[in-house]
Amino acid sequence: ALTFHHLIPRKLLCRARYRKRFTRKQLNSGIDICRQCHDGIHDRYDEMTLFREFSTPESLATDPELARYFAWVSRQKVRP
Repeated sequence: ALTFHHLIPRKLLCRARYRKRFTRKQLNSGIDICRQCHDGIHDRYDEMTLFREFSTPESLATDPELARYFAWVSRQKVRP
C-alpha cells in the first residue's frame, strides 16, 4: 500500500509566510511511497530539513542515507 508524501511538509502549510511563497499546486505536490519508506524519511529528518533540502523527488532519491534505507527496505519480504 502506498502513502502520499508531501514534498513541502503539511505542518508548514498553516504558516502564512509559506503559503504566500508557493502556489496551491506546489504546496500539494508529492510522491506516492510505501509506508515503511515514508516513515523512514520522517524518522531521519525533521520538517524544516525536509523543506529546505528535500523538496524534490530527486533530492530524496540522491540522499546517501535515504538511498541506503530504501535499498534495505526493497530487500525485505513483503508482509500481507
